[in-house]
Amino acid sequence: MTPNTATSAPSAPSRRSFLASTAVAAAAVAGGMPLLAACGGSDSGSGGGTSAGKSAKKLLPAYVATNVVTPDIAAKNGSAVGFTSKLDIASLKTSVPKKLGKGGKVSIMSPFWGSPPKSDNAYYKAMNDLIGVDVEWQNQDGNTYDQKLGAVLASSDIPDVVVIPGWNMGGKIPSAIIGKFADLGPYLSGDAIKQYPNLAAIPTDAWQRSLFGGKLRGLPQPSPYVTGIVPLYRKDIFDKEGYQVPTSAAEFMALCKEITNAKAKRWACLDMKWTAFQSFGVLSGSEKPLGWNLVDGKLVYRIETPEYLEALEWTRKLFAAGYVHPDAKLGKSAATDPGPKFAAGEFLIYAQNISQWWSRTAEQATQNPNYKIWGMDIFGHDGGSPTLWAEQPAGIFAFVSKKASESVIRDVLAVANVTAAPYGTKEYMLTNYGVEGTHYTVKNGVPTKTDQGNNEVINAYVMVASPTATIAHPDFPEVAKAQVEWQQRMGAFTKKSSFYGMQITEPSRYTNLSNDFEQLEDDIVRGRKKISDMQQAVSDWKSKGGDQLRDWYKKLLDENGPAAS
Repeated sequence: MTPNTATSAPSAPSRRSFLASTAVAAAAVAGGMPLLAACGGSDSGSGGGTSAGKSAKKLLPAYVATNVVTPDIAAKNGSAVGFTSKLDIASLKTSVPKKLGKGGKVSIMSPFWGSPPKSDNAYYKAMNDLIGVDVEWQNQDGNTYDQKLGAVLASSDIPDVVVIPGWNMGGKIPSAIIGKFADLGPYLSGDAIKQYPNLAAIPTDAWQRSLFGGKLRGLPQPSPYVTGIVPLYRKDIFDKEGYQVPTSAAEFMALCKEITNAKAKRWACLDMKWTAFQSFGVLSGSEKPLGWNLVDGKLVYRIETPEYLEALEWTRKLFAAGYVHPDAKLGKSAATDPGPKFAAGEFLIYAQNISQWWSRTAEQATQNPNYKIWGMDIFGHDGGSPTLWAEQPAGIFAFVSKKASESVIRDVLAVANVTAAPYGTKEYMLTNYGVEGTHYTVKNGVPTKTDQGNNEVINAYVMVASPTATIAHPDFPEVAKAQVEWQQRMGAFTKKSSFYGMQITEPSRYTNLSNDFEQLEDDIVRGRKKISDMQQAVSDWKSKGGDQLRDWYKKLLDENGPAAS
C-alpha cells in the first residue's frame, strides 16, 4: 500500500497509467500529479493570472500538526513521512472522535479506473455511517474523464463535489473552476480549519496550490515536492555481476556498455531522458509554471538552458550506442508495461514513478524471490552533487459547487476530514482498506484485501482529500524505509523555482506554444532529429510568443514576488 506516493511530471512516466494499474489503483490516488495548467486571478479567462503571492497568506488555513500518530520516519527535505512497523489493528488511533456529518446527501463526481462497485456496497455503507453523510458517487471513466468533465462543467447541472486532477485542467477548465465552485475560505481559512483537525494537518504548501481565482476553492491531495521519478535498477543482478551504481554521466555510460549484450538479449536501460534532465539540473518537467525560473535577474524557460541541450545529447548517445532496449527505441516503453521484460533481465535500469519500487517488488515476491528492485541516487552529471527542482506540493483537488448550501459544504468537509486521516488511524484503515474481515484480513501485521475488498475499496473516498504525503508498506517495510530515505537524500539537493507552489494560468494565446517540444525531444534522443533542430525550435518559440510570455511571467513575479525558498 502506497498512500500519497510521489508525483511525476505530465510528460514524464505517466501517473495516469500508474493510476490505471489494478495492482495499485487503490493506493495510487492519494498523491498528485503536477498541474498542466492552473488557475488565474481576477483577470483569469483569456488573460491568465495567478492567485498566489503577497495576498495569499490571509486566505490560507492555519497549520496544526497532527499528534494522533507518530511516523517511524519524520518528513525531511520535502519527503513523505514513513511507516515501517507492522500494522497492529488493536492499536489503531481514533482521529475523528465524533461524526461531523449531519446526515445530508452529497453527490461526488470523480475519475475512476476499473469497474465501479454497486452503490449499495458494504464499503460505501461503512464509510457513510462513519462520516454521518450519505455520499452518492458519480464515478466516471478516468481514461476519458476530461471529456465528461468538460460537458458537466459546461452544463447547469453540477454535482455537489467534482474531483479534478491536474492533468485534466487544460482548456476552459481553469475558468470553469473559478466560475462554478465555491469559496471554502469562510470555512477553512485561518483558525476556522481547526474544526477539522485532519484537514488542519495538511501542509500549507498544498493549500496554497488550492487557491483558484483568488479564493480557497480546492481540497488538496498533498504530495512530496521531491522529484517522483527514480532511476530504478535490478539490485540483485548488479550485486551478482559486481556492477557499481554510477555517480556521474560518464560512469553511467560506461556501465551501460558493460551491461549491454544484444546477442544475449540484454540491454542496459530504457529511455533515460528524465534521469538526464535530473542529472544535468534541467528545470522541473515541462509543467507550468515550474519550467520558469529567475536566473541572475533574468527569467529563463527550461528549453533555453544549455543544460537542456546537454541532457538531450547525453540521452541521444545512449540510444546511438545501442544501450537502450529496442522497445524504447521504437517508443513502445511508454505504451506497454516494462515490468515483465525488466523481471526477465532484458534491461536493468529504467526511470519511473517511485511507486513502482514497491509495486514491482510486490509483483515478483512469490515467483522470483531473488528479484530486488532498488532506486539509484540521482548523480550530478559531472560527478558532483545534482541540482534538482521541486515538484508542486499538490495536484489533485476536490471542488464544491457554488450552488451548495452551507449544510452541504459542512457535510463535504466532514467527508474530507475523515479521508484526510493519517496512517495508523481507524479512519485511514476504513478509507483505504474497508471493513476488516469483509474487505481485508490482517496476518503477521500485513493487511491483505479480499476479493470483495479488491472490487469495492478502490478509488472513491480517497479522491476527496488526503493526509500529508505518506509511504507505508507493511508487507515490505524495507522498501518504505528506502523510498523515504531516497526522497530525503534527493531533497537535500532540491531547490524551489521562482514559481513553486503558485496556481497560474497562462493567457490562452500561449496555451499551445510549447506543445511540440516533448515530441521533438523524443525524436532527437532517438536520432530522428538533431540538436540543431531543437535550437531552431527554441528560436521559433521565442519569436512566436515565448519572449512575450517571459514578459508576462516577469510582471507576475514583480507583482507577487517569488515563491518562498
